[in-house]
Amino acid sequence: MSLYPFTAIVGQEAMKTALILNAIDPSIGGVLIRGQKGTAKSTAVRALAGLLPPIQTVEGCPYHCPPDADEYIHEECRKKSLSGVPFTSIEYPVPLVELPLGATEDRLAGSLNVERAINAGETVFEPGLLASANRGILYVDEVNLLDDHLVDLLLDTAASGINHVEREGLSVIHPSSFILIGTMNPEEGELRPQFLDRFGLCIGVAGEQDIKKRSELVRRRLAFERDPAAFCNSWNEAQSVLRQQIVKARVNLSSISIPDEAVDAASELAIKVGSQGHRAEITIIKAASALAAFQERGSVTHADIIEAATMALPHRIDRFIEHGGADIPKELNEALSAVFGELPFVHDGDEKDEEGNFPEFGLDDEIFPGSPAGGTPLFVYLKKKHPALSF
Repeated sequence: MSLYPFTAIVGQEAMKTALILNAIDPSIGGVLIRGQKGTAKSTAVRALAGLLPPIQTVEGCPYHCPPDADEYIHEECRKKSLSGVPFTSIEYPVPLVELPLGATEDRLAGSLNVERAINAGETVFEPGLLASANRGILYVDEVNLLDDHLVDLLLDTAASGINHVEREGLSVIHPSSFILIGTMNPEEGELRPQFLDRFGLCIGVAGEQDIKKRSELVRRRLAFERDPAAFCNSWNEAQSVLRQQIVKARVNLSSISIPDEAVDAASELAIKVGSQGHRAEITIIKAASALAAFQERGSVTHADIIEAATMALPHRIDRFIEHGGADIPKELNEALSAVFGELPFVHDGDEKDEEGNFPEFGLDDEIFPGSPAGGTPLFVYLKKKHPALSF
């Protein structure tokens, strides 16, 4: 089955940027996408997996362990490595595991293989979805409707990269490092605040209001449904460009310089919006570093901090649930202005233009040269570097 190409998704650049940043640096902590139904949330998540380059894994390993790892959490791979038994390496697509709402804890974390226990009297672990998702993407649609204890397990595992199962005479530890992506419609209920804070980035999405964009969206979708293979082939070049840019950014990430003033700005922003703990500023710095790496720069800039803050801070503001929507909360606008001065591209969410619409959140030329309104630095960079391609 053909997946809709990531680069063919019309608009929603903030959502696509957040997904790409997590693909560059999974330690950012995943992304929560909140918004109306029919806004390409699920399409974008599934398309991200199809965009990423395949991984090298140990043949037959249920956890997709890399053949060149320095050490292994998975016991069987660790024993083979210590004994000097050579691994057979295979290429494997980046796993995309979708967690159904009705999933049990056993299905998620893994459990005793009952059939082998009954028939052979063996105590054998049956890996769950957390095993299948290792080194890939774990996607939870309608995450706000998931049982709290499962959300807790997901977030704990995503943060540690390890799943520890203790039950029914079993004691198993295995790697479970993945990009956690949750999507939800706020109209169906909210996530509890303590869960919101555990997602690295949070993006609000809404349907496109520009007629030309909406029409182009319709044309592309119809073309995809008529002939998925031909449509996907027409986007191969754009997909390849973006894939190569992500791979380069992963390599460059470790060499990005983070000036002290950038760290200070991130910390000041977190304080001014009343963020609890220190996850916010750490996430801002990681996301800003990924932005710099993607744009092939050697150092984090204030522009990177601003862009990262718009994704890492909104859901860490106390009024976030009340505020809702895709616009940036007033508290964050005020904090950005206080730290960086008056920013022409920031509005307080209350003033409307002459046609009665809220101004689109854009990136002003004074801060992001050549950036059109409504763009993001990541996509502005792509469009400038590859003007012949559409992203």
